[in-house]
Amino acid sequence: MSSISLRRSKRRKLKNEINVVPYIDVMLVLLIIFMVTTPLMNLGTDINLPDSRAMSLGSPQDPVVVSVYPDGQLALMVEQQNTSVSREDLVARLRGIHTQNPDATILVSGDGAASYQRIMNAIDLINEAGITKVSLISRPAESAN
Repeated sequence: MSSISLRRSKRRKLKNEINVVPYIDVMLVLLIIFMVTTPLMNLGTDINLPDSRAMSLGSPQDPVVVSVYPDGQLALMVEQQNTSVSREDLVARLRGIHTQNPDATILVSGDGAASYQRIMNAIDLINEAGITKVSLISRPAESAN
């Protein structure tokens, strides 16, 4: 009888809890995989500028438009007259417009093929003339009807 009681005491007790260590290991491996692959993802998206569905803002006066072409050429349209201008001439003429109307908003019309940097350079020239109110022009997107 003593041998039977010895056998029972040597038996291993069954654990009633779930072993979560393997699950934690799998989760850590997945975490490492996500941490390694996230920087490799392409964060940019292809966009087709300058289409927009934004409503046009009404203006009682003729707008002043600075046009930026793909080759970097600039044009200034004042009172429906579009003239090609140099960078220095653009700044000088915009300063004159700003003197006459300090609240003037300048519209920038960037060609779809013009680089973003060329458009930003035009905005910098407008800011150099002392004008801070700048808006971008886009053509209306074609309706899906």
